[in-house]
Amino acid sequence: MKPTLYIDIETIAGPESGKDAIEVSAPATYKKPESIQKWLDDNAETAREDIYRKQSFNGGYGQICQISWAFNDGDVEGLSLGADRANEGPMLEKFVEQMAAELSFGDMPEPCGHYISGFDLRFIKHRCIIHGIKVPVWLARDPKPWEIRDTMIMWAGIKDRVSLDELCKILGIEGKGDMDGSMVYDAWLAGEHDKISEYCADDVEKVRKINKKFMEAGI
Repeated sequence: MKPTLYIDIETIAGPESGKDAIEVSAPATYKKPESIQKWLDDNAETAREDIYRKQSFNGGYGQICQISWAFNDGDVEGLSLGADRANEGPMLEKFVEQMAAELSFGDMPEPCGHYISGFDLRFIKHRCIIHGIKVPVWLARDPKPWEIRDTMIMWAGIKDRVSLDELCKILGIEGKGDMDGSMVYDAWLAGEHDKISEYCADDVEKVRKINKKFMEAGI
């Protein structure tokens, strides 16, 4: 039987130095030059910040600030970026090494997470490629959402969505508390790395509880 790899990542926007290079345009409804300029004067900075923060969803520009995982019923482990963005490459190298050490020769884990098919696995793969890190076979493949244990897809299907917090509430599992993914970047800026690590580890535990509920139901 394949070992189940419960996994979750937290991500942040790219280096702050790239924010000024983001181009902002007024909405297409603004036609007159003076109206466009007025909109830019009033909204450009906010719009640029919003675009910049959304880089946390894009593995080409954002970064991983925390990876947490657990095999089967084992302890949750994790690696943190810390305060230095330059740590991402070494962090990912260590992650790949630890995965290889924890898996027996030839083992292919069955990843399990909430929307990992559309986010976590691909984001990790993109960041490994960018840093020149050899991507493990289990991560290099591009599985269909229904080929792995993606708890969001398993509940909501391909076309619909359900948040991890909502699914926990539906299944009688304690929710996410006072922190959510939208708060991670600000927490990282504030140096709250331990808080992010605890939040990510807690998500791994929640996914494990959800998966066990599914397994009890024969799913």
